[in-house]
Amino acid sequence: MGEVAIVAVTESPGHQPDVLDVDADERRTVLLVWDAPNLDMGLGAILGGRPTAAYRPRFDALGRWLLGESAHLASTTGHEVEPEATVFTNIAPGSAEVVRPWVEALRNVGYAVFAKPKIDEDSDVDQDMLDHIQVRRFSPGLAGVYVASADGQAFREPLEEIATEGVPVHVIGFREHAAWAVSSTLLEFTDLEDIPGVFREPLPRVSLDSLPDEGAWLQPFRPLSSLLTGRTQ
Repeated sequence: MGEVAIVAVTESPGHQPDVLDVDADERRTVLLVWDAPNLDMGLGAILGGRPTAAYRPRFDALGRWLLGESAHLASTTGHEVEPEATVFTNIAPGSAEVVRPWVEALRNVGYAVFAKPKIDEDSDVDQDMLDHIQVRRFSPGLAGVYVASADGQAFREPLEEIATEGVPVHVIGFREHAAWAVSSTLLEFTDLEDIPGVFREPLPRVSLDSLPDEGAWLQPFRPLSSLLTGRTQ
């Protein structure tokens, strides 16, 4: 992946990031939060399995798009605007060596990564993302919020609250799984596949509104065995 100049968070959620040497009255921040577990699940549902290299999101392309969004906000507000991007992910036991190259590639491009061990159903990163958004929400200079997730249960209410305060809020994801954001009058929505260069190949998407005559298989979001795990928590 090519390098993208993104201001990255260098501390865990709840801490303030290192900042550029710019007057606080002039500097503005666009916050991007990427919900890796949720988007991985959504992409797997579209593909019907684990994505190959051709269907893995290109974070350099996403970064260039975010820089363009920040430049647009800068031109409309008259302030310097820098993006601050963090990918939130869980690390399953025994997967560290497999995930490490991906994490290092993200950091090399300019993203911060918040990684948390996946111990049980209660060790996901939802609350960490919400805490991070809340900290930045009440920090000076927030120019916009971008959340890449289809999890309306976690994000809809807090994001719409931020939008009512006059901060532009943008949801990125797959339209099949984010009807709450697509239909919202307060939130903007961008389909991930509509961002130039994010996917090398078109996704094999099936919509209930445009099914082929021969029908289509819609894969489950999770295995049935997850019900057994849920009962033991």
